[in-house]
Amino acid sequence: MAMMARMRSLAPWFIITVGGLFVLFMVLSDSSITKLASKGRNVVGYVDGNEITYKDFSAAVERMRKQREQSTGKEIAPEQMDQFRDQVWETLINQKLIEKKMKDYGITVTDQEIKDALLGPNPPAELQRSFMDSTGQFDRAAYEAAILDPRNKEIMIQVEEGIRQQLYQKKLQDYIFSSVIVTDDEVLQTFLDQNIKSSADFAYVNSRFIPDSTITVSDEEIQNYYNGNKNKYERKESRKVKYVLFERKPSREDTIEVENNLKAILKNLKADTSTFKTYVEIYSDQPYSLDTLSIDRVPREISGMLLASKPGDIIGPVLTREGFLVYKYVNKFKGKDVYAHAAHILIATKNISKESAKAKADSIYNAIKNGMNFAEAAKKFSDDPGSAQFGGDLGWFGKKQMVPEFEKASFKGKIGVVQKPFATRYGYHILKVLDRSSDKFVIEKIINKVEPSGTTIDKIYSDASDFAYLANKNSFDSEAELMKYKVVESTPFKKDSKAVSGLGASRFVVSFAFENSVGSISPVLKVPAGYAVAMVTEITEAGIQPFEDVKASIKSELLREKKIDKTFVIAGEMRKAIDGGNDFSAAAKVFPRVKISNVKDILPTAAIPGVGRDYIFNEYCLKGELNKISDPLKGKSGSYLIKVTARTKFDSTAYSIQKNNIRNYVLQQKQSAFFGNWLKNLKEETDIVDNRYKFYR
Repeated sequence: MAMMARMRSLAPWFIITVGGLFVLFMVLSDSSITKLASKGRNVVGYVDGNEITYKDFSAAVERMRKQREQSTGKEIAPEQMDQFRDQVWETLINQKLIEKKMKDYGITVTDQEIKDALLGPNPPAELQRSFMDSTGQFDRAAYEAAILDPRNKEIMIQVEEGIRQQLYQKKLQDYIFSSVIVTDDEVLQTFLDQNIKSSADFAYVNSRFIPDSTITVSDEEIQNYYNGNKNKYERKESRKVKYVLFERKPSREDTIEVENNLKAILKNLKADTSTFKTYVEIYSDQPYSLDTLSIDRVPREISGMLLASKPGDIIGPVLTREGFLVYKYVNKFKGKDVYAHAAHILIATKNISKESAKAKADSIYNAIKNGMNFAEAAKKFSDDPGSAQFGGDLGWFGKKQMVPEFEKASFKGKIGVVQKPFATRYGYHILKVLDRSSDKFVIEKIINKVEPSGTTIDKIYSDASDFAYLANKNSFDSEAELMKYKVVESTPFKKDSKAVSGLGASRFVVSFAFENSVGSISPVLKVPAGYAVAMVTEITEAGIQPFEDVKASIKSELLREKKIDKTFVIAGEMRKAIDGGNDFSAAAKVFPRVKISNVKDILPTAAIPGVGRDYIFNEYCLKGELNKISDPLKGKSGSYLIKVTARTKFDSTAYSIQKNNIRNYVLQQKQSAFFGNWLKNLKEETDIVDNRYKFYR
């Protein structure tokens, strides 16, 4: 019985383990998903004309949800279900593509192969581990008794299916990876990349220091480049849409409900002998914590109330970005750091002269001195929109958070006094220090997030549905204007795009756009921020981009290449100027803006400080002659003269020891990349239609 119990407990674990091993290939054990269940409007998508029904997709989601929760021990949160469905969809697509290819390759797994795997001389290690005796030896007799016991028939069906998928995995790997090899040169290069360090002195001529005015790019050169490199300007089919976004955000009623609920909780708290901590554990959206906060870490909305309170007070509820906050003020003490609370009016010098900005700031300052309200002046005149909306209030901040001139005025100026305009690199500031404090506050807190209620979400969806109906019946733009909805146009996106500008991860929008024509108006589409109604505004077919569309970018590319060529010429002149010498002192005489520097102990794959990653530089450090200045070397953004001053010696003994491990590592990397490209190419060759946007709110 004990062995049978072990067998039963092993089966689900074994299936999960095999599933984990096999996730790379996305082959699911339940082939029923690929069967057709219904027709027409119950189809959520197609793979080369083969249907994926709503019923089958929903079953797959539910099955994989249970598998995920069984393996992790955690339920999938409702707000994560959209992302999870996307993962299941990708899994199903991959499954169908791989199953088709396995048929094309003639890959099969027979019952005899499964039997041989179970009863052969070396059963799967996952099974062996559950049948070890007290000495740690595999108990073959107990193992065979368990797997042949009729009472374990249902369990063995699951185990056999897991082994079947393992064998499929192995055969598929052997087939598609048969052409993936690792050469001795690749193994050696990897060892060198990981172990050989070099030091070098160098002179670098950066192409950005070559004036554009010294380079000429003719229209003929641009045309010739375009004619000879049209493959670079191939474009995929793309779409554009315009849309109205209906944000999923709480209503005023939702906010009031949370506030009133918290007020009722606090009323009970005052009449209760339970601790504040008890109420936090019951009612807060975040776990209990006893926090020590400097005043700059207290939300703006509650900081003033906290400063005006005393230990023991309960403050709130107050609405902040986090939600409604209730503080239990436990204690306070003096800290070593001082924080300032200030308001300012900025007259920026970005678009006007310093003289004009100074004159405007002086005029506003004088108006305030003569009675104008500082906060109203900030709202009206300040060029800092972030603080202007709060009457210039910047909140609390510490030292080294502001530019030096502003910091000095904030921490040295008199509290409550409006200071005369002073300049920083941003413009002229009129500053009023509101307070300073070094207090630290010990607090407990209740946080209640304000989320849209089910009623609110239904209302938002209903509004979107009404707009979609009227837009289809009348006109997208006229109905949006009539209902005062903001219409936004996206940038072009491709069929494999994961997101749409302004909407974020919006596969439903992408699917709709590529399944419909210009002028088509969507049903309500779910997007991360809520719901959207979209209209297809532009279809661009695949092909070569017109010359006029890419002329400017070609000119920029040719300009960049010519500037790099110019740096190579300059590097050659510098090499002549050095004239057999062994330092770079003469280089600056040829080109004053040359960067003369050095690097210490860099690996062949390292970025060069002040230069970045450049294969040419690293390759020379690895192979160039020691202690001799190189001939000019043209890199990706400029040209070099390099003198390698030191290099780690090749350790043949270490290489021999590590060689096999390196080969396996490189092989795994190449196989992973090969499989990713193989699957990507399969998808590009396959007609995949995703109609899930019609089914999921």
